[in-house]
Amino acid sequence: MVVGVNGSGKTTTIAKLAQRYQAEGKSLLFGAADTFRAAAVDQLQVWGDRLGVDVISGAPESDPGAVAFNAVQSGVARNLDLVIVDTAGRLHTRFNLMEELKKVNRVVGKALPGAPHAVWLVLDATTGQNALQQAKSFKEAVNVTGVIISKLDSSARGGMAFAIQCELRLPILYVGLGEKPDDLVPFDPDSFVRGVLGS
Repeated sequence: MVVGVNGSGKTTTIAKLAQRYQAEGKSLLFGAADTFRAAAVDQLQVWGDRLGVDVISGAPESDPGAVAFNAVQSGVARNLDLVIVDTAGRLHTRFNLMEELKKVNRVVGKALPGAPHAVWLVLDATTGQNALQQAKSFKEAVNVTGVIISKLDSSARGGMAFAIQCELRLPILYVGLGEKPDDLVPFDPDSFVRGVLGS
């Protein structure tokens, strides 16, 4: 399950993850559980078409939990390796939206005991120190298991990664360095520190 605030780059990150998994020979599908942003399902579908990945979606403004449930059940029925569930971007300060995210999380567990096996938070590198509060809120709500830093190709250096690592002990898994599907690379602490220090 992939979570984060609006505009953090979740959907593009999902496409990049899919390409990495396909290169490893894994089979997967997308669950389009962002049912509120008008273009969200379309955006995921475009990536799905490009990558040859099926997308399980529902009607606009349908229950995101139901979409996530159907996606996981479909993945199990097809004996796929992975289901990546895209969730709606939400401000961590909006109580009702965070409660909805908790529900999606619970429903996925009903579709497959033990799921979601990973909850990855996408954080925009340009966010600054507010990212720590975002990470705290999402971790409390849905037990985030890892972080992906997006948009590190901009002028941002992603210094908030230090705070997230120190305070929350969340592993930083990948960094996004551009828009193309192969612009997602495993997090390298050494090169990251050199980048932050400008050396």
